[in-house]
Amino acid sequence: MAQPGTGRVAGRVALVMGGGQTPGQTAGNGRATSVLLAREGAKVLVADRDLAAAEDTVTQIAGEGGEAVAIAADVTNEDEVAAAVAACVQQWGSLDILHNNVGISIAGGDAPVADIEADAFARITAVNLQGMVMTCKHAIRVMRDQDSGGVITNISSIAAQINYPYVTYRTSKAGVVTLTEHIAITNAQYGIRANAILPGLMDTPMAIENRVGLDGRTREDVYAERNSHVPLRNKMGTAWDVANAALFLASDEAAFITGVALAVDGGQSLATG
Repeated sequence: MAQPGTGRVAGRVALVMGGGQTPGQTAGNGRATSVLLAREGAKVLVADRDLAAAEDTVTQIAGEGGEAVAIAADVTNEDEVAAAVAACVQQWGSLDILHNNVGISIAGGDAPVADIEADAFARITAVNLQGMVMTCKHAIRVMRDQDSGGVITNISSIAAQINYPYVTYRTSKAGVVTLTEHIAITNAQYGIRANAILPGLMDTPMAIENRVGLDGRTREDVYAERNSHVPLRNKMGTAWDVANAALFLASDEAAFITGVALAVDGGQSLATG
């Protein structure tokens, strides 16, 4: 059932990189953001390396009366990234919102610095940081030529600020913050805003499903352990918390906000260091 929207991004064209999700019982960050932007009036190009996952997101949007198209795009392939940006312009004539929702850690072979393999470090960095550089590169070329400029939101992580044990994820997600600041200051003259969101512990399929069964842990064990680290009501956030932050940053309500790193973490970054 569609939630009522207020048209906060009505008529705008959004590209969500990583707009599909892994299977699970809840919504992922990319899917929730795609759906919410569409509810609020945006036309959404949902890009994901898994085309079927992107198509599932589009099906949900269409079922709520929104407008969206799916495309296969792997952020480690610059040609596919460029094609996704071009598809927005071809389909709807502009690109107003770029939302970068990509990231891997343990699944890519991440480890503490004393144990990290060079190939794993390169693989994860290619997704988490280089991929965002490439999507921003091609989106900015379009946005600079638009009178309306554009909005870029990059998903980092509070892992960039806390005692996260795996070196590549923390390092690459810290790089996303610096990348975002660089984009913000070097493109302000073109009316392009860039901000980063730093999610904390979220109840998403990627976060939960990979941990259930690990070392014999049940779903209840995973939830209890993760909830215990969140000061705000001892409960994880959801993908909709990230989506709501992304919607705000993309809307005119945030028209004077750029270069910000916004923690969406229930206070976790205040409690750990």
